Amino acid sequence: MNLKRILPLILSVVLALTSLTACGDKGGSEAVDNGKIRDMASTEIVKDMGLGWNLGNTLDVCNADRNGDGGVDESSEKVDETLWGNPKTKKALFESLKKDGVKSVRIPVTWRDHLGEAPDYKIDEDWMNRVQEIVDYARSCGMYVIINLHHDGGDDLECGAWIKNADKDYDGVMEKYKAIWKQIAERFKDYSDYLVFESMNEVGFDNVSEDKGFEIVNKINQEFVNLIRSSGGNNEKRHLLIAGYWTDITKSCTGVVMPEDTADRCILSVHYYTPWQFCINGDPATWGSEAEISELNRLFDMLNDKFISNGVPVILGEYGVNSAAEDVSRIYWCESVVKKCTDLGIATFFWDNGEEVDRETYEWRTDGLLDALKKASSGEDYTVERPKEKEPADDITEDTKMIQLPDFVGRQIDEVKEKYGDFLDIKVIEKEGSDAKTGEIIKQDTIEGTFTERGKTVTFTVAK
Repeated sequence: MNLKRILPLILSVVLALTSLTACGDKGGSEAVDNGKIRDMASTEIVKDMGLGWNLGNTLDVCNADRNGDGGVDESSEKVDETLWGNPKTKKALFESLKKDGVKSVRIPVTWRDHLGEAPDYKIDEDWMNRVQEIVDYARSCGMYVIINLHHDGGDDLECGAWIKNADKDYDGVMEKYKAIWKQIAERFKDYSDYLVFESMNEVGFDNVSEDKGFEIVNKINQEFVNLIRSSGGNNEKRHLLIAGYWTDITKSCTGVVMPEDTADRCILSVHYYTPWQFCINGDPATWGSEAEISELNRLFDMLNDKFISNGVPVILGEYGVNSAAEDVSRIYWCESVVKKCTDLGIATFFWDNGEEVDRETYEWRTDGLLDALKKASSGEDYTVERPKEKEPADDITEDTKMIQLPDFVGRQIDEVKEKYGDFLDIKVIEKEGSDAKTGEIIKQDTIEGTFTERGKTVTFTVAK
């Protein structure tokens, strides 16, 4: 053979092998998926997952009614991962996340815009290939990966969601459900136990009695387990994530019955967005009262009593807070959730729709959040404390145009006036009957945006 042809061939092989190990630290796993199923119980797998993160608003995008007005918000004849505004996913994203300490990723996938006709419901080959490509990005970095059926279980039935039709046409829904999962199971059957299948996402039924809804979800989950176990390859012993009822803690503790499983490798999936208005809307913008912390502990203790202490491992598949809330409360809430879960042996997956980790630069936008998540998931024994408010620079001069305004609630108005009186136009409203000390700020204007300009009028309500 000609030497000039041999050398380029050898070089191309070397480069290919090098690219497969680009993530550096393998975290104890192979740099690429080795197809091995380890002798580890699901409880051990969950503990090994460490800090998790969601690739949200990417492969889960679809032609959907996202604002609930009855119409499709964004649409495309051929849906791809950029439909909802995020850029195309690159392997470098997972390399960066791995360096940041993220060990596991949940990759939500919506299939409804990529299916052929009944009864085969053949998945579009380009879509399946892209799902596998992104799974491989994460696996090449040694990460655990979760994939699921995501907005196929959405509320917008008129726009393409279908799983929630199971209360009217169970057999028809299950024909479609099984056809899709058979194809997914076949494509990924030789992957190692670092790949986890999740049955569905946030599914419940409000048009029937709650007991009937529990029955339907439990039945779907059982059929999911039966199908995967009989699908060949490593699926016989793959760890499976079982969706709770609406993935709600209280409802799951009330009505979810874990499926019978010959492999005994099922994990419960729940999500946590409590208090709802704070987490979803960022209004109220603060969190951390004694009652709110008590409620967090109560719900996760309930989960522990019902499932974990009885040998059923749990994954918190989603949690997070709208960026409209103040950063200090967002970080405090997230750290409190992750610390509580870690103490109970629950793996946590931060929901990120593209607002937190910049999908171009891979930087975390909220200063201090990543450090808080890493500490909370480390297993370190400590008590979570509310982060200190960030102060603007002490050297505010006449040339200073903008400052970052902290939360002054709980501080004395005289102290704030002394430091910021020359920069802000401070108005004071005195209020009687408060439990706060005289002169203590009990409320302040909500400032839109992060920074405040010179001369801005800020109103403080102060205890009288």
